[in-house]
Amino acid sequence: MPDTYLGFDFGERRIGVATGQTITRSASPLITLKAVDNHPDWISIEKLITEWKPAALVVGIPAHLDGSASDMSKKAERFCRQLEGRFHLPVHRINESLTSFEAEQHLREKKKSTQHNKQEIDRMAAAIILQSWLDQLE
Repeated sequence: MPDTYLGFDFGERRIGVATGQTITRSASPLITLKAVDNHPDWISIEKLITEWKPAALVVGIPAHLDGSASDMSKKAERFCRQLEGRFHLPVHRINESLTSFEAEQHLREKKKSTQHNKQEIDRMAAAIILQSWLDQLE
């Protein structure tokens, strides 16, 4: 039976979410969640987990180009620990350097990207994060 996964592009104001599964090893953008009082929208995340029943979660961890941790990578790690504690699912971490840039480029090629399309970029970045993780599976 194929496993389903949810991927997250963590941000302080928005979190992009994607879904993917092992049978086709492909990921698709799903939704962008807005922060609630400067915190992740845990109610919406719980609804997604209940609906999709993922085997695990995949979170992009940003790093500086030299690989060192950034302030945002520490916040993303905290988000990972919170996911683990709340939902008791495995949380896989993957380096997400430049995924938002890659997502924006991809959307520009499709003629959909504008300065005001950040939500589309966030969920596309989540799909790129999840796809990168799926590509590493054997």
